Amino acid sequence: MKLYYSSLVAIAGGLLAAAVGASGALAQDAFPSRRVTIVVPSPAGSTTDSLARLVADQLQRKWGQTVIVENNGRGLNFGAEQVSRAPADGYTLLITAPMPLTFANLLYRDINYRASDFVPVSLLAKIPNVLAVRKNLPAKDVKGLVAYAKANPGKVTYASSAAGSTAHLSGAQLEVRGGIKMTHVPYRGSAPAINDLLGGHVDLFFDTLSTSVPLWRGDKINILAVASPERVDTVKELPTIAESGFPGFRSITWFAMAAPPKTPAAIAAKINRDIVEILKSPEIEKRLQELRLDPMIGSPADAAKFFADETELWGGVIKEAGVTAH
Repeated sequence: MKLYYSSLVAIAGGLLAAAVGASGALAQDAFPSRRVTIVVPSPAGSTTDSLARLVADQLQRKWGQTVIVENNGRGLNFGAEQVSRAPADGYTLLITAPMPLTFANLLYRDINYRASDFVPVSLLAKIPNVLAVRKNLPAKDVKGLVAYAKANPGKVTYASSAAGSTAHLSGAQLEVRGGIKMTHVPYRGSAPAINDLLGGHVDLFFDTLSTSVPLWRGDKINILAVASPERVDTVKELPTIAESGFPGFRSITWFAMAAPPKTPAAIAAKINRDIVEILKSPEIEKRLQELRLDPMIGSPADAAKFFADETELWGGVIKEAGVTAH
């Protein structure tokens, strides 16, 4: 009798586990069943914001559910912290530039999230940065800029979209490679930074191609060089910083999606599959080209590896340049 009872318990337990597993699979298959919020940790008008709105529109069409973009204009850390506290159910997602998903904890001791705790969902796109300068800066190339900075130590100002952003670290990298000292001016997003560059209130800004090239073509700013390892086809006339006397200099901005800590892998995989389909569609390829963005297609595991590689790269810059952020 005891053996029979034990067998019944085992069978019941197995059936219960199967039922729970099935209900979990059904819940994931039904995702999403309500509104999804994509948090962007920068103001409207940035490249991150434009990309997020493009992704949100396509996901809304695919899912048949409302997908909204919520801008957290307080900055990268505040937006990342907001998502880190959200329920781990896939209904709150983060689309961001590199820092919150990679080297945030190497720069900030007092932030209330860990970059490594986010669940990678998908890489989205990348774009080279350019060395953009105010229109009347007396430097026509990178070597001229370095010479000007050496003649005016601490007086040359460089903007960034936030302390610890790629733009910040790119400026720090130029300081180390050029043997110069500049003054960092952090903003809350790239839009106010580019506005102050246009107004001549800062001297330079490592900005993305998508926002700076139209301004350059409109003769409102100057671009001294692109910061990618190779020249960019759409602006072949611009040299790279690497070929301007600073071999190995590299600065690109990329964008990715992540979910709150402990989000189930099945939900992350479901969202990733849908995003990959979107990125491969001819319509989105065309839209990304208009934004001068290159699609980055891969699995959540690919995103996790990429985040780790970028953390190592920029962690080295942080250490070499002695970068701190508060």
